[in-house]
Amino acid sequence: MNTCTSYIDGRFLPADEQHLMPVINPQNELISGQISMAQISDAQRAVEVAHGAFESYSITSLADRRRLMESLLAVYERRYEEMAQAISLEMGAPIDFASKSQAECGLGHMRTALEVFDSYPFERSIGNRAKLLAAPVGVTLLITPWNWPINQIFSKLAPALLCGCTVILKPSELAPYSAQLVAQFIDEAGYPPGVFNLIYGDGGVIGPVLCEAPQVDLISFTGSNATGAIVAGMAAKACKRSLQELGGKSPNIIFADADLSKAVRAGVQHCFSNVGQSCNAPTRMLVERSVYDRVVEIAIQAAQSIAINLPSIAGGHIGPLANSRQYQQFQNYLEIGLTEGARLVFGYQGRHRDFQSGYFVSPAIFTEVSPNMRIAREEVFGPLLVIIPFVSEDEAISMANDSEYGLAAYIQTGDHEKAKRVARQIRAGSVHINGAYQDYDSPFGGFKKSGIGREWGEFGFHHFTEYQCINGYHEEGAVR
Repeated sequence: MNTCTSYIDGRFLPADEQHLMPVINPQNELISGQISMAQISDAQRAVEVAHGAFESYSITSLADRRRLMESLLAVYERRYEEMAQAISLEMGAPIDFASKSQAECGLGHMRTALEVFDSYPFERSIGNRAKLLAAPVGVTLLITPWNWPINQIFSKLAPALLCGCTVILKPSELAPYSAQLVAQFIDEAGYPPGVFNLIYGDGGVIGPVLCEAPQVDLISFTGSNATGAIVAGMAAKACKRSLQELGGKSPNIIFADADLSKAVRAGVQHCFSNVGQSCNAPTRMLVERSVYDRVVEIAIQAAQSIAINLPSIAGGHIGPLANSRQYQQFQNYLEIGLTEGARLVFGYQGRHRDFQSGYFVSPAIFTEVSPNMRIAREEVFGPLLVIIPFVSEDEAISMANDSEYGLAAYIQTGDHEKAKRVARQIRAGSVHINGAYQDYDSPFGGFKKSGIGREWGEFGFHHFTEYQCINGYHEEGAVR
């Protein structure tokens, strides 16, 4: 049986038989492994060793940091299929999706971080006498979710290590296998003990120890708004920096002049990809009223074409929801939508009829939805799409912005000038016109309750450095 243990000071801790937590396979609800959950003393130890390792690692040469990251990248490339299999097992992602999309994020972020690293201004002159350093911020606590586990780990880890920070990674206990491989990769790559530490545990038990420790200088959190608020509160209490990437309820505006068949099908597929478990999923389809009925028809056809199958089967299907909590939450929102008076035009409640076990569900599409309904305002984190009509461009913009979230937005139109005009008025961190995707070197993060700060590319580097201005550094101008 797979047993995941914390990795502290360059070694994996022995399993604690008294604090083992089962890992549930989402495709059959059977135990696939177990986690040895760390306790308060382990968290304290992780903080101590990360703090101790910072003194030496923070002053390593840029060449040494690059060499270590290249070594990590090489290990990841060689053990790539192991990572894809781990992600598929822990969260039920179909193996092709786990390989081509989920596991690929690790390579994408490392390669992009190395490109940024080569031109990042770690040192530059400023004014007539001063040297401006982008110094490593210190000990960083990375708290990551289960839905895109490797994407979120490496979007933080790669810049943190390249900037000279030491790391404590607290991954979700619902996605333990991919994080365990990261620790193995780090160990094999030759990082000094204490530079990277992995700790599993109950957030309520070890969270305050990690977040409030004075030796921890930065918390980078990705997850739910409820937990994010708690983490931000602990960071504020300890007067330390906090980067947050939180939820979303992203609008997908479809104008009548769009290529409806292409736009609607792509929107449905994107919404239901990863079984809807993506913070930037286009879950609110806002449709110009003149084509509303046609769009609903196309959306239903698109949903009918989405296959659902076991994660181990090759192909472009979707798998189960990742865990029992998400399964129950999805069922709750189906009931909420029906109670609110929305019309369920595709999908049904309960387990998908083709499966006897596992967290498989049918994707759902609701029409006759008003913008004030909970299913139109709250993040479901499952394959649930609402379709809402609008009349004018101004109404579409107002409706898109009528949300406490602002992570992503999508615009579909044949008029590119209109697309640009609308995009500038949408309050979202990322806006996608006619299916344009986001590169790894672009900033990722949101407005409003979708978070604080930006990650990816050079924007990720900004968070893991602290400016230090050394006045009088240049001897000829040291004395006024």
